[in-house]
Amino acid sequence: MRLGEEHIATGPFAVEREPLAEISVNASKAEAYVLARSDGLRDVRAAAPTSYDDRDGIARSFPHALPQGEELRVIQWAVAAARKTGGALLGDGLRPMVPDPFGSVNLGLYSAHPLTPGDVLLLLRAFIATAEVTADQPTADGSPRYRLVGPTAYDGSIVIDVERVDRVPRALGALDWRAYGPFAYRLSWVPADPYELDLERPSGLHVIARSRMRSSIARLAVSLQSRIAGVVVDDGGFVATVEELEARNDPQANPGSGRVWV
Repeated sequence: MRLGEEHIATGPFAVEREPLAEISVNASKAEAYVLARSDGLRDVRAAAPTSYDDRDGIARSFPHALPQGEELRVIQWAVAAARKTGGALLGDGLRPMVPDPFGSVNLGLYSAHPLTPGDVLLLLRAFIATAEVTADQPTADGSPRYRLVGPTAYDGSIVIDVERVDRVPRALGALDWRAYGPFAYRLSWVPADPYELDLERPSGLHVIARSRMRSSIARLAVSLQSRIAGVVVDDGGFVATVEELEARNDPQANPGSGRVWV
């Protein structure tokens, strides 16, 4: 499978329970893919990281020289795929990155139907009564462009950004164009301490707030989708089904089948 101009994924290869346990993948068996350059050469990397606090653990897994360019984009995609499926990525085949499936919070809905700020505000206020429209600046052609913010006392805020876009996520390219539209409704969480969004292992308080907001944003996306149809995409760029969104209300739900990216 080609992942870019210079990189491919080769596989799948079967992996049994014992090696999976070593990299903290909770599955009896899984499929593994090897990510490498198609020409067999080595990627040119940047300098060693100066900080190891990143959400995906990339700096920790490449302590001597950071990936850059297409290699970095491929690794970021692979980490997102591992988060989606409950799998893991091995940096240089040695150091595991096991992204928390519950760390995926933000969602985007792409629909053919524009709503007014007042319409979306009513939906958001069903979850956060103090929500307000904080910006409303339509574009020159009259397309909507606005922001709503719903603050909470302890869990941070839900932010909804709405605008007409020229490009949609690649995942939508496999769908019938009539299933989605150019109006993007981006639902995101801004925690009390945004710095913790960039930590591989955030504090317990952050995780508790994240769990509540993950559920709220999923229910908000389902409510919005039932109103204007469209397709929901998660923060990894993958299509999120209604079943997946409903599962976000169950913190004990199985995050997905195991896949390992090497």
